[in-house]
Amino acid sequence: MFPLTLYFTDQQVKWNAAQLWNNIPAYYCADEATMESQLTELTAQLQLPPLRALVTDDIQQGALCCPIELKDADKLTGDEQIALTSLAERLLYLPDQNSITRFIEEKLTPANGQPFFERNSTAIQQTHTWKQAIRQQRITVSIQAHNIFSQLAERFDYPFIRTTLSDTVTRLRQRIIFSDSIPQISEIPENYAYSLHLLTEGVVTAEAARIALNRYLDAIKAISAQKPHCRATPSLSVKLSALTPRFALLKAPAVIEEVTQRLLHLLILARTENITITLEAEESCHVDLTLKVFENLLRSDLCCGWGGLGVTVQAYSKRALPILGWLNFLAQELQTDIPVRLVKGGYLDTEITRARQQGLADYPVYTRTEITDLSYLICAAYLLQDQCPRLTPQFASHNSNTLGQIVTLAEQSTKPIELQQQPGLGETLLTQRQNANSAVTQRVCIIIGSQAQLPPHLYRLLHNNLSVAPTSLSVNESAEADVSAEISAAAVMIDTQSQRQQLLKKVDAFRDQQWLAAPLINGEPVRSQPPEARFSPFNLSWQTGELFPSTPDDVREAYAVTRAGFTGWNRVSLSERVTIIRHFADLLEQHREELIALCIRETGKPLRDAIDELREAVELCRLYAAQALSRLSPQQLPPIAGEKQTLRYHGRGIFVCISPWSFPLAIGTGQVVAALLAGNSVIAKPANSTPLIAYRATQLLLDAGVARDAIALLPGSSESINESLLKDFRLSGISFTGSNQSAASITRLLAQREQPQPVPLITETSGLTVMIADYTALPEQIVRDAIEAAYSGTGQRGSALRVLYLPEETAEQLESMLTGAIMTLKTGNPDEPDTDLGPVIDNHALQALHGHIEHSRIHGRLIYEGELDTQHDSGYFVAPTLIRLHSIDELSEEHFGPILHIIRYQSDNLTRILEEINRTSYGLSLNILSQDNQTIDQICNLMRPASITIRRNQSTAHTHGQRFASRGLSGTGPKAGSPDYLLGFTQQTICSSDSDDNVYRV
Repeated sequence: MFPLTLYFTDQQVKWNAAQLWNNIPAYYCADEATMESQLTELTAQLQLPPLRALVTDDIQQGALCCPIELKDADKLTGDEQIALTSLAERLLYLPDQNSITRFIEEKLTPANGQPFFERNSTAIQQTHTWKQAIRQQRITVSIQAHNIFSQLAERFDYPFIRTTLSDTVTRLRQRIIFSDSIPQISEIPENYAYSLHLLTEGVVTAEAARIALNRYLDAIKAISAQKPHCRATPSLSVKLSALTPRFALLKAPAVIEEVTQRLLHLLILARTENITITLEAEESCHVDLTLKVFENLLRSDLCCGWGGLGVTVQAYSKRALPILGWLNFLAQELQTDIPVRLVKGGYLDTEITRARQQGLADYPVYTRTEITDLSYLICAAYLLQDQCPRLTPQFASHNSNTLGQIVTLAEQSTKPIELQQQPGLGETLLTQRQNANSAVTQRVCIIIGSQAQLPPHLYRLLHNNLSVAPTSLSVNESAEADVSAEISAAAVMIDTQSQRQQLLKKVDAFRDQQWLAAPLINGEPVRSQPPEARFSPFNLSWQTGELFPSTPDDVREAYAVTRAGFTGWNRVSLSERVTIIRHFADLLEQHREELIALCIRETGKPLRDAIDELREAVELCRLYAAQALSRLSPQQLPPIAGEKQTLRYHGRGIFVCISPWSFPLAIGTGQVVAALLAGNSVIAKPANSTPLIAYRATQLLLDAGVARDAIALLPGSSESINESLLKDFRLSGISFTGSNQSAASITRLLAQREQPQPVPLITETSGLTVMIADYTALPEQIVRDAIEAAYSGTGQRGSALRVLYLPEETAEQLESMLTGAIMTLKTGNPDEPDTDLGPVIDNHALQALHGHIEHSRIHGRLIYEGELDTQHDSGYFVAPTLIRLHSIDELSEEHFGPILHIIRYQSDNLTRILEEINRTSYGLSLNILSQDNQTIDQICNLMRPASITIRRNQSTAHTHGQRFASRGLSGTGPKAGSPDYLLGFTQQTICSSDSDDNVYRV
């Protein structure tokens, strides 16, 4: 890692392309405190002006977001105008104009008005408009939005309020969007220098990508027709993730080639018409792809020497300066000018959330606004120095102080600069500065798009670019981050090309590895039966290892050993047991490449899913270790009549842990670790399909220090050993995860036991996980979340989405989008990093899923089934499938695989479908996609799931942050990761004694 200070010295001239490129990922998640120190050092070295030192009166007067002139404003108080504008801002996040109109008509009525205002008051007060009004002292901090609306409702009737609000929404949208169609480009005033931005987000279907490409082509033609009236060469911004639905590093190099070819098609026309193209900013995980595509284009005969292809760099990225250094080298090597648009950054919330989910050591972006501002200033100074003669700086910001500093820096440079802004956001400032400095060119960013395309752009614009206060982690968030850091598994980095290649190389080293599974009793493998060859479910001719199956004799021996071992293990101090389990978590991470390879080979999970399972296993170990210290330590109870009472937890005896094949490492490890921490000895019975992972994990448990006689492993067929395993008199408890049929079988066997004492049974079983979307949810969000929830893990996870309820009004469009999104998924060899879906676990699962698909086909319910070819004949592959139902009552059981069921509903029949879902008696997980808090409240109050997620993907729940639970047909209670989970493995003792005050009483 080269220090940032070297980019401002002659040293950078000595670096070659490879060194400069490799220094970019080195800063990917650099420590923020270290980065701040480097930036501060650079500020002093470059003698940059301190922050806010350049704010002058005339700049301060440049409004960032001027008040909207409301219809009938003379009738409204200032508070009422602000409240209506804030509500209008919230409504701009709805998916289309019809949704906005319907929302206003349904909610703003005498019956619904007051409850709506009260329930949504907090959300309204979180809008940029409200915060800006407080900043400008046009409204007080203490005032509540619902009180203003109550006053409004008393002074005016609801038709007036609805009309005024509708007009406000229109005016606010016009403030941001120039027009909703490309032909209206002709209405841009003459003598404007402008950059055209089409509102296009990352697409989810190939058809949407084709439409986006054609829109860009149409835009170039429209700009060309208007170009003679422009004051400077016009520009078009292009978003790469809009040109393909699979813009992800794991899809490289195919996606790089696909996007490069589509862009070349655009660039041929753009260069012919002398229109510059600028690649828009993407999320951090897409930076490598963006830069590789840019390099491919710049090295082409079409672009080399042109100077009309530019790129956007985000200053909040810790890689910003290294990226600029690499671009500088590239420009000078190819003798080609590169326009560089410098922005602050538009995905802060997304970056923070993703980094936390992935367990990254730090964030890829700066989390404090003042540090981002500092980075922006230093990047600007780099662009303006003489050592970057071929980088053409374009500064895009709506912050008056930042722009003032940029202009002052530019006055000390010989390079002309360009300032970019959006109409309605700071144009007064830019006009003043342009008049004062002829070397400053003002370029207006013209936004073209419909209401349906506005919400993502609006969020980035208002929440990230126009923050009214420094954006940073709160004290509570920082504390939570510290706790998460203690529990989180180390990130498995694959967001840059070098990281991905390193991981794949290490995983591939285990390609020819053969693993062993056998009964493991008293720390020794037992090989009393002939071995059975084990093969990968995606390649039935590829042997993964051998299994020596367990016998009833092995069961009896396991009980004898673990019964003797229970006493000693239960006496091991809680702190020592916790230390052992934490060491085990560390060993899992030390062997992560082997365990990832084994997970892929034995279960057929694609790379991303195998990584997620390993990380979940590690986090469960650390979470339970932390919970054991807090929940299982002796607890002082309230004293009674001078007595001191202490609650103590002990192990029950021998716990049998029966784990599923769907998560053999994560769930299997979690069950065993929970039982061991509680002081029990354990007999682990893994699923017959996945014994190799269980055996390797048990070996690591022993290596970590678990007593040899405290754990036994019995792999093999359940039919041969279940009766002797579950009827043994020494059994003290069972933890089971699997199907309802297996749970019922276990219950019957327990009922046949001759022993009088009951045996605790902790179950996590099947479920029909449901997602309900209403008309206020964005279609792209529905599709992305549904595809991820239904098909990740090949649909073979308990939390996988099974049923999606769609409003009748938008169902046709959404079904088409879902079909298109499924078409982009790759089903195949999980050894290949770009695979989305692997095989199902075995032939029984294959036949059951195919039977359900054929039944749906015969009855005309099949919407779409993906295609498979002869290459899939070597394994148990089921194509991703979409099926239509009329009612959830048609599903008599869970179909554990890549099948999603769609049910349409009328919005006014929401209560009926909630009752329908409750009738299933499942209680696993429910996801709600709605922007209407009243609808969310209604669903939450009437539904009986164990877990509810709102406006986020339910399949991304992780161990220590977003826990699942279960009840009804989905299980008996606390689920993996919940605070009370460990208590189910314990028995309790209350010790009462004289209080210390009575020790010497006679």
